[in-house]
Amino acid sequence: MRTPTSLRTALIGVALAATALVPLQGTALAAPAHPASTASAASAAPASSVSGIEDATARALARSLADPAWRGEVRRAALAADTVGLGELTGHATTAAGRKLAAGITAADRDVAAAKGLSTAAGSLLRFGLADASMRGRLASGGDPLVAATPSDDDGATTFTAYDSQGTAHELRLDSAPTRPVYLVGIDGAKAVAEGLKVVGKALASQGLNTPAPAAASTLAAASGIDTTRIDSVRVADVQEPFFKGDAEIFALVTGFGKDGKPRVDTVEMPYLNKEDTTYYPGQVLVNWSNYKYDMADAVMMEDDGDTNYQALAKAIAAVLLTITDQGAYIPLADAVLDAIPASWWTDDPDYVDSWYTLAKSSTGKRNGAAGNGWMTVSPYHVPEL
Repeated sequence: MRTPTSLRTALIGVALAATALVPLQGTALAAPAHPASTASAASAAPASSVSGIEDATARALARSLADPAWRGEVRRAALAADTVGLGELTGHATTAAGRKLAAGITAADRDVAAAKGLSTAAGSLLRFGLADASMRGRLASGGDPLVAATPSDDDGATTFTAYDSQGTAHELRLDSAPTRPVYLVGIDGAKAVAEGLKVVGKALASQGLNTPAPAAASTLAAASGIDTTRIDSVRVADVQEPFFKGDAEIFALVTGFGKDGKPRVDTVEMPYLNKEDTTYYPGQVLVNWSNYKYDMADAVMMEDDGDTNYQALAKAIAAVLLTITDQGAYIPLADAVLDAIPASWWTDDPDYVDSWYTLAKSSTGKRNGAAGNGWMTVSPYHVPEL
C-alpha cells in the first residue's frame, strides 16, 4: 500500500513512458467563473463521481498555472515531494492565483468526501504529483506541465485527457512518449480507506452487525486475554490495479456470527499490501475471536479503486446480512458480502481480490485464497491481559 500521502505514482511512469500528447481539436475549455467552479464542474460529471471531481480539479489547476509565479510555486512543491496535498498547497499559497484556487479546492474536497460517503472531518483528500520521476528534469528546466486526473481503469480504456494552462484538452495515448511533464490529480487513497472503514464500522454497528461482545463475555476475555488469528505473511498475485494506477488500497472484511447470534462484520486495514507478487510479513491480527460465537470466520479481501461510497457499501452489506439468521452452526458469510455489492461497483470501485473461508481459532500455516489470487500464512496468537 502507498504511504499516507502517495498518489499511485509508483507505476504511473510505465504508462506515461508510452504516451503521446495529441491536442483534441476544438476542445479549449472555458475558464472557471470563480474558484468554487471546480466543484460545479465536478457536479456535472456522471453521477458526481470522484473521477469527475478529479477531472474538474485537474482542469482548474491547469488553468491556474497560466500565472507564472503560481506555476513556479507549484513546480517547487512537485519537485520537493512525490505528492502534495492540494488543500495544503493552496491554503498556504503566496500568490494571488494560488489563493484564488483555494476556495475551489476546498469545495472539491467536500464533494469528494460526499461522493465517498465520508464526513468532512476526513479533511483534504485531493493530491497531485508528477506522473513519473523521469519527468523531474524536464519540469525543473522549466517545461510547461499538463495536468490530468488519475486515469480510470475501465476495461478497454486506451487514452485519458490532460489539460494545459489555456484549458485545451490533450489526449494521452499509450503508444509513444510525451514531450512534456504531467501532473496527476487524485485522492489520498490510504487516508480515504482509513476514514471509509470507520464509516462502515459505525454504520454496521448501528444495524447491530458490529456490536461489542456482551459484558459477561468481555469481562471473561479481559480476565484471560484474547485469542486471535494473526497474519504472519501474505502475498497477492493481482491487486486489481492497472499498471497506470500504481499502488493498491487493500482492506479486508472479516465475517461470522457475533456473540449475540447476529452476522458480524469487522473491518481490517492492510496499508502495507500494495504490490502484487510481493510477500509481506505484517504480524497483523486478522480475527479477534472474542467477538465471535462460533470457531469459524471468513475473510474477504477487497481494494478501493476510487469511487467507493462507504456509506452505500455498508448499507448494501447490512441489507443482505440482516436477512441471515443463526441456525445454530457456522454458515459462511463471505459469499453474502460479495453478493451484496452491486454489479456496477466492479468498475473502478471496490475490486474483489480474494476470500478465505472457515478460518478457525486453531488455523495455522499457509491458506490459499478461494479465488487462487493470493495466500496467507496464519497462526493462533494469544494476547494476554496487561
